[in-house]
Amino acid sequence: MHYITDNWSLDPFQFVVVVVVFAHEVGLARLRQRSDSVRTRRRRLHSFAFYSGLAVLLLAVESPIDYWASDYFFVHMLEHLLIAFYAPILIVLGAPWIPLLFALPVGARRKVGRFLILGPWSRLLRRVGRFVTDPWFALISFNVVMVVWHFPAVFDLSERNQTVHIWLMHGSFFITGVLFWLQIIPSHPFRLKASPIWQAGAIVGTNIVMFVLAMALSIFSASSWYSVYAHLPGVNLAPFADQQIGAAILWVCGDFWAVPALIVVIKRAIDQEGSISNVLERLSHRTAAPAGHDLRPQRTNTADRT
Repeated sequence: MHYITDNWSLDPFQFVVVVVVFAHEVGLARLRQRSDSVRTRRRRLHSFAFYSGLAVLLLAVESPIDYWASDYFFVHMLEHLLIAFYAPILIVLGAPWIPLLFALPVGARRKVGRFLILGPWSRLLRRVGRFVTDPWFALISFNVVMVVWHFPAVFDLSERNQTVHIWLMHGSFFITGVLFWLQIIPSHPFRLKASPIWQAGAIVGTNIVMFVLAMALSIFSASSWYSVYAHLPGVNLAPFADQQIGAAILWVCGDFWAVPALIVVIKRAIDQEGSISNVLERLSHRTAAPAGHDLRPQRTNTADRT
């Protein structure tokens, strides 16, 4: 039981989360004054997802998970899944962007808007924004970050240097995770730029990368990759066995996010293409059959008939 009750952390990140939640509630209150009840209820439901995502982040970095991740590789893999997948999923689903903006006073919002639209750096900022929110950049950067941080030299460096561990490793997992899920999950005011078929391919491709990484850590290895987990005091679990358990977590837990997300985007693709056969036709790069609504007779007005 002490594995769960002991070793909880207290650091400034918790206060950052409190400030973010307070700002979000202020923004919701201001939006409520200018919105109808339907939008207000929708924003409140989204806020529950956003707060759940923040709670998952806190669980990953403040609970005993973070403490035991320094001793056990498999716990570290659980932490990575929470930071890179589950927290970003909930935060993107929560769409906190407009409420957080409205937490600023009117004058400050106007200054931010003028800076982004008319400021000397506005054109560059817009270009950077378009680049980092591009679907291909989001997909590639997310998978590259996932793979590179598991290279032995880079992983060991992050374990020996807490600045690298917290700000670079965890930060890059979370930021690229948010960018990735912005391509899959609607999150107002961001628009989904890629088609449902592309989204399905991104999900499957990312899951394959995780499978390959898991196999490299287990099936295709005969010893532990990471020197930081060798001969730790008080740890009886062999480093290679620990690594194999961590690989199994990457392998199995990948389905926990991939399968539900894939079901959603396949349904989205069917709704867009009209049928599953049209989706398969589009995947094979052949011309899809007309959707049901395309077969309905078109109405013509009197002017057209004459």
